[in-house]
Amino acid sequence: MKIDMEISARRLAYSVLEVATLLLESGAHCERISRNVTRIADTYGFKVEMLLTFTAISVTVIDVDDEANTVTINRRVKHHGAHFGILTDTSVLTWEFLEQKKDLSGLENQLHELRVLAKYPVWRVRFFIGIACGCLCLLAGGDWINGLFAFVASFIGLAVRQEMVSRRFNLMIAIVFSSFITTTISGIDTVLNWGQFPEIGVATAVLFLIPGVPLINCIIDLIEGYIPVAIARGAFGGFILLCIAVGMFLSMNLIGISNF
Repeated sequence: MKIDMEISARRLAYSVLEVATLLLESGAHCERISRNVTRIADTYGFKVEMLLTFTAISVTVIDVDDEANTVTINRRVKHHGAHFGILTDTSVLTWEFLEQKKDLSGLENQLHELRVLAKYPVWRVRFFIGIACGCLCLLAGGDWINGLFAFVASFIGLAVRQEMVSRRFNLMIAIVFSSFITTTISGIDTVLNWGQFPEIGVATAVLFLIPGVPLINCIIDLIEGYIPVAIARGAFGGFILLCIAVGMFLSMNLIGISNF
């Protein structure tokens, strides 16, 4: 039984599409997206068929009581990132609507709040990414000098990538430049031979660029049978790794690092 007898398939389809797009852009794997969408459809007594691709989502919402009340809409996926707060909040939201049988207006309002959810300040992200890479250097066996170079290199490298992306440079070009700058700064430690293991600083400073979420989701989607999306995610992650390698190669040849 439907909660609101006046609800149309088109109105629900836009909410379902918003949920699916929000999750895909925030780093969810396909089965997680499907589960969240199914909860909403079950809440309002509709059936949903969904086609997920790496760059777009197509949703068909079908009224089980009146098949004429059916609509199909599509939306382009603008970017692929990782926001675990949005993933968690969206899952909690869809569970609440399934269990408490809330009205659709509440769902639409809360989805809007999730879409405009405040992000961490840029300087804070850069600082803690630098801290993380510096600590990884220490954990890998580097000393405090190597860790300091890794911190500075990753801090500046992330700033380069973020600024280039904000100015609408191609993501892969931004990653090449970021990798180049990060390796050059951390490579100064190797050239000057400061610290005990300067090569560890070079190796760990670029780790913030590694596309962990796409690669992990690629494996999950392969296991769960979403083959086209899994292949696309794998190719996306693999090309990012290639861009990182290109940036490091150019930097090492420029500053003369040859002991790797």
